[in-house]
Amino acid sequence: QTLDITAEICPMTFVRTRLALDRLAPGQKLLVLLRGEEPRRNVPRSARDHGHKVLSDETGPDGVTRLLLERAG
Repeated sequence: QTLDITAEICPMTFVRTRLALDRLAPGQKLLVLLRGEEPRRNVPRSARDHGHKVLSDETGPDGVTRLLLERAG
């Protein structure tokens, strides 16, 4: 599953991410595309705070961060 929140601003970035994670089964992965310094800091931290795993966090030359999350079991 992929969620593109590059046009969203905080706090909606994690709200949208959390809703997408809630629709997944435990162990399923979600690729989140985001842009901006605040979402880059807040979305991975909030995901961890809710028990989810951050598998990778990479920002490309286009400025888009690709965050791979795994839903908590």
